[in-house]
Amino acid sequence: MNSFTIRLLSVLLLVGISTSLFSIVYHMNNENYKTETAIFSRENDAVSFKAVYVRDEEILNYSGAGVVSYTVPDGGKLANGSVIAEIYADGSQIDVKQRIDKLQSDLELIKKIQNPGTAESAQPGSISALINEKYRSVIDAREKGKIGDISDDADELVVLMSTYQMMTDETVDLTKRMNDIKTELQKLQASEMVPMDTIVSDKSAYFVSYADGYEDTFAADKLGDITPELIEKVEDSEKSSEKGVIGKLIKSCDWYVVGVIDNKERQFAAEEDVKLKFQSTSEMIDGTVQEIRGTDTPGKDIVIVKCDEITYDLVQHRTERVEMIKGEYEGIKVPRKAIRFKDIEEKKVDEKTGEETVTTVNSKGVYIKLGEQISFKRVDVVYEGDNFVLSAINAGSDYVSMYDDVVVEGVDADGNGV
Repeated sequence: MNSFTIRLLSVLLLVGISTSLFSIVYHMNNENYKTETAIFSRENDAVSFKAVYVRDEEILNYSGAGVVSYTVPDGGKLANGSVIAEIYADGSQIDVKQRIDKLQSDLELIKKIQNPGTAESAQPGSISALINEKYRSVIDAREKGKIGDISDDADELVVLMSTYQMMTDETVDLTKRMNDIKTELQKLQASEMVPMDTIVSDKSAYFVSYADGYEDTFAADKLGDITPELIEKVEDSEKSSEKGVIGKLIKSCDWYVVGVIDNKERQFAAEEDVKLKFQSTSEMIDGTVQEIRGTDTPGKDIVIVKCDEITYDLVQHRTERVEMIKGEYEGIKVPRKAIRFKDIEEKKVDEKTGEETVTTVNSKGVYIKLGEQISFKRVDVVYEGDNFVLSAINAGSDYVSMYDDVVVEGVDADGNGV
């Protein structure tokens, strides 16, 4: 090959490279495509509203004198004949009783810590792992507002940490602490007095230590009388100051969440199972829509949800914000403004004859930018939001995938630049 041919080929190669670079720069600067990345998303089909709680409640009265000491927490279950409260002459006896309960609890903890089987059946490494696990449980319970779980987990954490300390430090001895507690307990028990009176439940029920004045208004047999105006006026009242009222009994585990919802799209219907999330606690409970009742305002309905779970948190309020969740959906989030429609040819094979037919289907989808190429991918909608849809995950190679660059501006219905 002579020198002239070599120079000619070099020039042609240079021209080709220059043309390619020019093309790339030109397209980068002249294509007005705007894209958004398709990502995984989880959405709730839900509505939020002001709710009132309707329960079958019976106010408890006590006409005698003295100070009340409750023996059951709010939301606690009572059997027929269970002791609800004890009456003492003054508050000093209640302080004595609480101190005795605390010391007895401390004594039980020390007994667990000093149990020979606890140390013999574990090694420092395994105890350390359990401490970390229990610590995470305490934090989780705190975040979720589960007060009872925090107390139980904290006690177990104390046992684990003390056991670990005893296993790694032979000088640790809790005998003196145990003897001091026993001595104090003996003194307190000697000064403990029998209560003046005892209040006993005459039925199986749940207990609440206060009344709020709405017990008759929001009774289960008056669900049909509840109006939007009544719901709007309700406030979370302070505990009743009426003389003689010491609490109330909730006579059934069935109770109701009632509120006004925006239901223009007929999103909710009677007999549907839902989940309820409350403003006062992150704990969710199950419920069933018992009734949807229209109001004078178009699109606004009264919803009545029946529940059967009672906890401390749920009896502390008469009204609060509630989120009612119908379903949870997972998918690939696609901007609604990116959606286009295109005729797609689909091949179908008759299972009996094996005959193949081709049909044209007007399909919903989006345009995807891959390098300099624009291609159409379908969407399989599993959920629709206000300005986006969720497309099914792993729907197929012809469908939008996670991390696709979805064109939201710059193409017309046929995929041409605009």
